[in-house]
Amino acid sequence: MPLTLRPGADAMLRLEQLSLTYPGGRRALDDLSLSIAPGVFGLLGPNGAGKSTLMRILATLQSPDCGQVHFRGIDALREPERLRPLLGYLPQDFGLYPAMSVEATLDHFANLKGLTGNAERRDRVAALLQQVNLFDKRNARVSALSGGMKQRLGIAIALVGRPALVVVDEPTAGLDPEERNRLLDLLAAVGDSALVILSTHIVEDVRDLCARIAVMNGGRILADGAPLELLGALRGSVWRKSVPRAELLDYQARYQVISSRLSAGATIIHVFSDTDPGDGFTSREPALDDVYFRLV
Repeated sequence: MPLTLRPGADAMLRLEQLSLTYPGGRRALDDLSLSIAPGVFGLLGPNGAGKSTLMRILATLQSPDCGQVHFRGIDALREPERLRPLLGYLPQDFGLYPAMSVEATLDHFANLKGLTGNAERRDRVAALLQQVNLFDKRNARVSALSGGMKQRLGIAIALVGRPALVVVDEPTAGLDPEERNRLLDLLAAVGDSALVILSTHIVEDVRDLCARIAVMNGGRILADGAPLELLGALRGSVWRKSVPRAELLDYQARYQVISSRLSAGATIIHVFSDTDPGDGFTSREPALDDVYFRLV
C-alpha cells in the first residue's frame, strides 16, 4: 500500500541545529540545519566531513548532542520507532550472510520488515529482484555476487518496506563505471516516489542525478541549492591555464587554485578570481567540480 501523509504532515525532511561531538573533542556535526524535499538529494563532501554521522542519525542509529529531525509530522529523535517503518537505509559497509541465496536473503529482510504473509512477501521479493536486475541471480549465493550486485541487493533490502525516506551512504564507492551508472539509474527511479538522500564524495554521482545538492565539510553545510544556482554563483570567476608541473607550487602560492589535474604531460589548473588574473589564464564556465573544490 502506498504511504499517505496524515493531514497537516510535512513531506519535507527538516534538520535543525544538529550538533555532535565525539569523545576526544572531534566535532562531527556543528549546528547543521537543512531542509530536503522529496526526490533525490545529493549530500556531497570529502571523507571526514560528517556525512556518515549524519546518515546514522537519520537512520535512527545514533543521537546528536542537540538538534531536531522532523519528517512527515514525526519528531524522529524523540520517537525513532515511528520513523523506522518509513525508513530504508543502505550504509557504506553492510554485512550479509555469504552462504545464503540472493532470494533467501531478501526474503529474510522482508520478514523482518513485517511482510509475514507468504504470498505477499514472495511477490514483493520477486518484484524487487526484477527492479534491481537480480532476478536471474536469485538462486546464487551472496558470496558469488560482484561488488555492484551486492550494492544492488543492498538497495533492494533498503526498499523492501516501501520506505518514504531512503538514506544511502557512499553507494558507488569501488564500483566500475557500468555498475555505478546502473545503481544511479536505480536511485533516480526510487526518487520518483520517495525522498532519497545520496551521500557521496564523488561529484559525478550527483551532477546529473540530483535536483538539489548540499556541500558539507567540517560538520557544516557550506552551500545548498540546485546545481545551476551553485554554478551561477561562480560564473565569471573561474580561470584555466596549462602550466609546467614543476611550477605548480609557485602558482598555488600566487593564486587561489581550486583544482589541478595532469593532462597530456601538462598540469591544468583552475583558479578562483573575481577579475581577470592575466598571466595567460582564460575564462571558463564553472563545473560542479569547481563549486565543490572551491567550497571544501
